[in-house]
Amino acid sequence: MLLLSTLFSLAAPTAPATQPADTLKTYAVQAITVSRPIKHNGYFENEPVSVSVFTKEFMKTNRIAETKDLSLVVPNFIQPDYGAKMTSSIYVRGIGARMDQPSVGLYIDDIPVLNKNNYDIDYYDVSELYLLRGPQGTLYGRNTIGGVIDMHTLSPLSYKGTRINAGYGNGNTSEANVSTYHKLSEDLGISIALHHKYSDGFFTNRYNDTSADRILSEGGRLKIEYRFAPGWTMINTFFSDYVKQKGFAYAPFDEQTGQTGAIDHNDQCSYERFNIIDGLTFRYDDNRFSISSTTSYQYTDDDMMLDQDFTPASMFTLRQQQREHGVTQEFVLRTNGDSPWQSTSGLFGFYKGLKMEAPVTLKRDGIEELILDNANKGIQMMFPGEELLIEDSEIPIHSLFRTPVLGASIYHQSSYTIGRWKFTAGIRADYEHTSIEYDNSAALRYLFTLNMDYAELPIAMSGKKSESFFEFMPQASVSFDIRPGNIYVSLSRGYKSGGYNTQMFSDIMQNRLSSDLISKLGFPSHGGTLQTDITEIIAYKPEYSWNYETGGHFGFLDGKLHIDAAVFYIDLRDQQLTVFPDGQTTGRMMSNAGRSRSIGAELTLAYKDRRFAITGNYGYTNAKFRDYMMEGKDYADNYVPHVPLHTLSLIAGYTLPIGGSLADNVTFNAGWQGAGKIYWNEANTAEQKFYGLLSASVTLNSGRFSCQVWGKNLTGTEYNTFYFTSMGNSFVQRGKPRQFGVSIDITL
Repeated sequence: MLLLSTLFSLAAPTAPATQPADTLKTYAVQAITVSRPIKHNGYFENEPVSVSVFTKEFMKTNRIAETKDLSLVVPNFIQPDYGAKMTSSIYVRGIGARMDQPSVGLYIDDIPVLNKNNYDIDYYDVSELYLLRGPQGTLYGRNTIGGVIDMHTLSPLSYKGTRINAGYGNGNTSEANVSTYHKLSEDLGISIALHHKYSDGFFTNRYNDTSADRILSEGGRLKIEYRFAPGWTMINTFFSDYVKQKGFAYAPFDEQTGQTGAIDHNDQCSYERFNIIDGLTFRYDDNRFSISSTTSYQYTDDDMMLDQDFTPASMFTLRQQQREHGVTQEFVLRTNGDSPWQSTSGLFGFYKGLKMEAPVTLKRDGIEELILDNANKGIQMMFPGEELLIEDSEIPIHSLFRTPVLGASIYHQSSYTIGRWKFTAGIRADYEHTSIEYDNSAALRYLFTLNMDYAELPIAMSGKKSESFFEFMPQASVSFDIRPGNIYVSLSRGYKSGGYNTQMFSDIMQNRLSSDLISKLGFPSHGGTLQTDITEIIAYKPEYSWNYETGGHFGFLDGKLHIDAAVFYIDLRDQQLTVFPDGQTTGRMMSNAGRSRSIGAELTLAYKDRRFAITGNYGYTNAKFRDYMMEGKDYADNYVPHVPLHTLSLIAGYTLPIGGSLADNVTFNAGWQGAGKIYWNEANTAEQKFYGLLSASVTLNSGRFSCQVWGKNLTGTEYNTFYFTSMGNSFVQRGKPRQFGVSIDITL
């Protein structure tokens, strides 16, 4: 599928900064791409923002091959492995959410990715990646309350040749990447990249002795760049991704002892996804300004199957199938040159339409436990010896949802430099309209033993609802050049969209089946009650934040040592949290906490000389509720769940020249990342203590060939990455065990 877009671009002539090939820094690098990112020029030494910049070489050396691999390498950033590539939840500085709206935006070659199900992708041929922390709503808009991942792939106009990578590791894990870059003329370049990865996985389902996390992922990218007139560049990026996996390898968890049991479920747990994103950009650049237009088309088709009770019992299954079409259009105007006044302005619009079918099947054990046991308690009180029977072995609960969303925004940001002072201010006006149309139905056949024949009980629930939001996202900052480096203070407002809960409908329908059946028979109910007023639970409100930050970027030892530091305070209103209602439910819903706050600090030190490089990162986040009541329980002063109190990493590399016929040099690299403590629920009764993971690699480099032997979690640390409850039981996703393998790279 092709997408059309329009963009005018200009590569501003700026002096390149120096970047070692094998280290991570929080300041800018000289890009391989044709032009700098349109919303920032890639140079952050004097900017009032917390950012980490990853180079192609650093990502290769440290095997950063997907978004989850960025976890803990960046201060206060974590994307836990929740068991499937669908659940791409990211937490930054205490802000995040397990479902629906993301807290961090993802841009790929200036294309905003609309569906967070597509966030968890495999990285290949990434030239550089910028990870900006803190609200970025003024320039990037909705759902960037925690930050932005801004990724750029290799340019066929500035890179040429063929790249081949292949690797193999334990768990029968294999990977291959092939890409080729060609300049058909001085002004026309084309590249094709293909990716393949397979693994048998690392966990076993005891119920049938099969892999619980086998995965296949494949993808491809076609990129065309054309300078068709002086100052003008056209860039078309088309990429597609396919994932098929057994997933959700959830194991029972004992909150009292902290012990984890065996994965043991009888029904299928899997995830399959196919997506296409195509973006066409036109850019124009001269010494005065850059202007761009980017249009994208995005398509997502995914299919999730869950054994919702995650036990050997036949209780509930869910199949959730989603299809979404989306389009975006953005125009950006940015000034260039040496003028003390610089600005960025833009217009953005989008539409996405999601159709989701999510039938839940109530199986025989679920029918017995959730309907018959409850009903027969009332019957036995009035008619001893009599009972209610249900003929069905399974009861499908059909659910269909359509949720179209459209939005538009206008924004402007200006900065003015006076001597060593720089003042920046900006604002974005954002409009969004979202709606939901739902259609749910179910039926069962029942018999009361005093009667003669089975009767049918149908139920249905359908309706529509819509909401509109109009928001302002301002930001302001002041920075001072202290030479070398700068210090700054900033204030910014973040905003995350509201939406609709869909995953509680099956519980509501099951509850209505039970209550309507008992009422029809004229007997009292002795089961629990679940809120069935749709207007009370269907919608959740937007989330808002004010981020107060002070920090600085510093350089010493003739550019060999760089230090970045920041301290922040975040005030969150209506924080969106995923909650699991008490009792015999399998659903989950988004709820708004009254208010919470997050206090923290970040520190990065990076040293690099000719042979040795070391980078250290530390993040501290103390995120607590200030006002949160849920189901009659007061969680004020409790820690916000899923947020690490500490994140810590230390990565060191040393390159030893050899100079012989065998190889040019060998690089030794070692890293250690840690996180914790992490509270798993609002009550803070379940937790993951601080844990650390050790990794290492040895890379032999010889001209256009390199061979790397690597290992992750070399100490075999046991830890959990996710916790939840279902049917009153607790479950966890365990972290991956020890991994090791070998990888080769060939450049032709």
